[in-house]
Amino acid sequence: MNALERWIAQQTLYSTAGLLRSISSNVIKTRDGFGQVIVPKKGSVVASPVPASYDPDPDYFFHWYRDSALVMDALRLMRDVVPEARRHFDDFVRFSLVLSALDGRAAPQDWQSQAEPEFRKFLRKDLPAAHGEAIPAETRVNPDGTLDITDWPRPQHDGPALRALTVMRWGVETLEDETLLRGDLDFVLRHARMPSFDIWEEEVGLHYYTLRLCEAALREGGCWLVNRDAARAKACLFEADILGRMLHEYWLAGDGFVRSRVLASGRSAKELDIAVILAANHAREPCREPLLATFDKLAAMFASSYAINRDRPDAPAMGRYAGDTYYAGGAYYFSTFAAAEFCYRAGDRARGDAFLETVRQFAPADGILSEQFDQNSGAQASAKDLAWSHAAFLTCISNRQVRV
Repeated sequence: MNALERWIAQQTLYSTAGLLRSISSNVIKTRDGFGQVIVPKKGSVVASPVPASYDPDPDYFFHWYRDSALVMDALRLMRDVVPEARRHFDDFVRFSLVLSALDGRAAPQDWQSQAEPEFRKFLRKDLPAAHGEAIPAETRVNPDGTLDITDWPRPQHDGPALRALTVMRWGVETLEDETLLRGDLDFVLRHARMPSFDIWEEEVGLHYYTLRLCEAALREGGCWLVNRDAARAKACLFEADILGRMLHEYWLAGDGFVRSRVLASGRSAKELDIAVILAANHAREPCREPLLATFDKLAAMFASSYAINRDRPDAPAMGRYAGDTYYAGGAYYFSTFAAAEFCYRAGDRARGDAFLETVRQFAPADGILSEQFDQNSGAQASAKDLAWSHAAFLTCISNRQVRV
């Protein structure tokens, strides 16, 4: 067993444990400035179980719809080594169903006064609007099952689509599974073509990632519904076809890549974005030529722009997009794992392994992966012990194994 194989075996143990630290966390989070004490409920998934308050690490002690679905999809792959995996998934389904009853109109009239004066500028202004159809479009909630009261970007439409795909991949075994799935498919059916914030929660528009996840959820959901609700199945498959045609227009032949977004203001400087590759992986989109060309453009861009990539032109540490300034503004573990996974899915085992070798060079000995590693020094940056980083590793390795 060579060094990479030994690292993969060890990191698999570390990342499996990392998932479990984020699911139904036993950490209590105090947000003194907002007057909150958050006790996670069973079935919630925190993006990072490490309490932080932008001191300097960001506060990721929230249940993101997208991140939680990715974690649960990765947990599905570890069922053979995590005996309680299905129980965790069932808890997740029940927690997700309870969220649908959230209603910002029920907040006390003086709810804002619970926050310290200097923190009130960070409170959301639209809390009473958070009910009904708006709840699945919430980007995140507190892991105790209450609404996020901060002024965070919303709406976001990728979460319900990804959650629907995750439920179908686990298998619809209970009435609760079916109830959650039908609700998410209904939401996607009504909202897929509506503008929302992107995967990075920065810009409003129609985004490749969101549209691809919605298309995949409706197509798979439509097939699942065929013998259960023919009319709804037809509607889902019809809408999936529309989304598929829309996505064809994201290929910029002259530029040689699939753009990541269409904004009301026109073309964006962030059109070349790893979000397109993440979408392909998460939706299990075939690695066709436009995606392969996009991937090569991204790899070349990060190879030339990050100092840590000076000696690794073919398998560079990958970031999000050019000019990223969030924290280290550099390489992301989940982006680089996504690159390896994409290579495995495309049948390029050697290049996939090269990307994993890149990560190995910058992974800590304890296997606890942060969100980023610095583009100049390779040091850990941003949120610590990120559940998405661990999930991305496990889904990457699963694709490596099935293509051996």
